[in-house]
Amino acid sequence: MTNKVVIIGSLNIDTIQMIERMPQQGETIAVQNQASTFGGKGANQAVAAARQGADVTFIGAVGDDERGRAFKQLLDDEGISTKYIFTKKQPTGSATIMLENDGHNTIMVYGGANMALSVADIQQAKEAIAEADVVVAQLEVPTAVVAEGFAIARKHGALTILNPAPITSHLDDTIILNTDLIIPNETEAAALAGTESTTAPEKLPALVDQLKAKGLHNTIITLGGDGVYYNVHNQHNQLPIFKVKAVDTTAAGDTFIGTVAANISANMTDLDMIVTRSCFASSLTVSRSGAIVSIPNKQEVDAGLANQAKVTTRG
Repeated sequence: MTNKVVIIGSLNIDTIQMIERMPQQGETIAVQNQASTFGGKGANQAVAAARQGADVTFIGAVGDDERGRAFKQLLDDEGISTKYIFTKKQPTGSATIMLENDGHNTIMVYGGANMALSVADIQQAKEAIAEADVVVAQLEVPTAVVAEGFAIARKHGALTILNPAPITSHLDDTIILNTDLIIPNETEAAALAGTESTTAPEKLPALVDQLKAKGLHNTIITLGGDGVYYNVHNQHNQLPIFKVKAVDTTAAGDTFIGTVAANISANMTDLDMIVTRSCFASSLTVSRSGAIVSIPNKQEVDAGLANQAKVTTRG
């Protein structure tokens, strides 16, 4: 089955500053190298879903500038529908990524045109949302836009997936009401629950219970090197990641989410298989530099998982 996936989200031009480590306050350090590339959580997730075989439509905004036109062409080339990428007076969004030698990154985002995406724009895209199997959103566009998109999706029976990033301690009640599945990392999950961040297996069920108390009933938490924990329809498990040499963690979480969106069913079954596949896709992203350029396609993931199965069988 090929999922029809709608992504409501951000389109950013990433400037990557490669550094040995993060500077301390007041300290000046040298930038070892610098690169500019396409990114944004929405764009990353859309490309990941498309490369895993999903039929993807993007709802977002760019500026009336060369960057915006190049971005639309990039998504067109990936087979993603750009019919509902609206052109705004604000410049195309951007992000500065501080990439350390160990592969970890710190990101600062300028919303630009992303923050000009409107409820009226979502209403123009109502037909695409109504026909979707899965609708995904993050928080790099206005909250009202996500709320409207999810309300339309729920009305027409689409599965809604929220990636609550950038980190927040509060979600709009309408978004909570219309979210079927939330996929945070451990820090984002803790912020929403109002507790301390943890990856300890014995503490994760209590964390999920706190999210359930807030109306978020189905959760997949990405835990970095400690794997992925899910609690969906009261079925739960924690699965490990695939160990690789970390080159750049940018877009790793987005690759995971896009892969989930491309493969998940309406009743959210087969979670072990879907999470395993999404973890493997994410591991390939981590082993490469860049954001969109590092996201694997379906054939790479299929081949890698088949090879992993052979190795396990021999072992």
